[in-house]
Amino acid sequence: MEAYLDNAATTRVFPEVRDIMLQVMEKDFGNPSSRHTKGIDAEGYVTRAVQQIASTLKCQPKEIVLTSGGTESNNMALIGTALANPRAGKHVITTRIEHASVHEPFGRLEQMGYETQYLPVDQNGHVLPEVLEAAVRKDTLLVSIMMVNNEMGALEDIKQLSAIAKKKNPNVIFHVDAIQAYGKYKIVPKRMGIDLMSVSGHKIHGPKGSGFLYVRDGVKISPIILGGGQQRGMRSGTENVPAIAGMGEAIRIIYQDHAQKVEQLYALKKRLIDGLLAMEGVTVNGINEIALEETAPHIVSASFAGIKSEVMLHALAQEGVYVSSGSACSSNHPELSGTLRAISVDEQLLDSTLRFSFSVLSTPEEVDHALAVVDQVLPKLRRFIRK
Repeated sequence: MEAYLDNAATTRVFPEVRDIMLQVMEKDFGNPSSRHTKGIDAEGYVTRAVQQIASTLKCQPKEIVLTSGGTESNNMALIGTALANPRAGKHVITTRIEHASVHEPFGRLEQMGYETQYLPVDQNGHVLPEVLEAAVRKDTLLVSIMMVNNEMGALEDIKQLSAIAKKKNPNVIFHVDAIQAYGKYKIVPKRMGIDLMSVSGHKIHGPKGSGFLYVRDGVKISPIILGGGQQRGMRSGTENVPAIAGMGEAIRIIYQDHAQKVEQLYALKKRLIDGLLAMEGVTVNGINEIALEETAPHIVSASFAGIKSEVMLHALAQEGVYVSSGSACSSNHPELSGTLRAISVDEQLLDSTLRFSFSVLSTPEEVDHALAVVDQVLPKLRRFIRK
């Protein structure tokens, strides 16, 4: 049996997503900018996908910009905001636990002359409201805080944090990386004070190479991809219609019976955590004296004392259990996780931590198989290390 528990890295597409993508690639393959029937049919898929997205966010279709995924969405939001508002202030704020696709654009902003402030978090990965309040200044242009941390599942109170930032400076633009949150939560940007929000399709059983950026009507950002003027000039280039159609279908499915899906994810998470904590030398990160429901439903970060994460990862993979040693998007960088350091994980456990993550296609049987394999592998590895 296999247990794929690396869904925070990517998910398997729904069968319906595969089917609609094949339909577009084989039959309705026209360029959506073409004015003949094939092009109009292709444009229809794009329009329906945008309408589907907008319906979940309770926003206007014109507030959606389709992208190639989360990294492009984050880059467009952050760099595009700076380019469009050069006189609005040179101070920007983010946290110490952001994904590389946020952290690296902030580095580019620093090269452009911006002053970046990186907020600390507590042991559960939460930004303290008073810390954010103290950080916001009159010259703060932008605040970027992820809703769900991709490594350990910390859930931020975005509505509260945005309200605090905007009370201190009403002109602040508030960006949210919702790549691990969208599909797990019902998100209404206008009610939560979100001005910009990034989403990736392949985290919710859509195809890789799909995503979108929500841009609240009235917020100024400049395009970072220039060309033929598609999408009202906000993101030039021929639209990836198969991926867009697939993402729209995935969104339709993921928000059907949504509450039940989330409940099932939390049940899997509790099942895994209970099993891991029953084992010697295993620590679960980011759940210090808070309810499970105060964390994301699909991510568990666990540390295995005395065993390198890469050793543990490969030992599990040999038995058909697939997990991650951190953010998959940073897998080629061997440095220890800044997120784990930020939440004060014991120094000896920094390189002994794995991420388990579920999706709506995960099963209790997969969790039980993973626990059985971990329980079998742990003592063998420890005996080997002692030798």
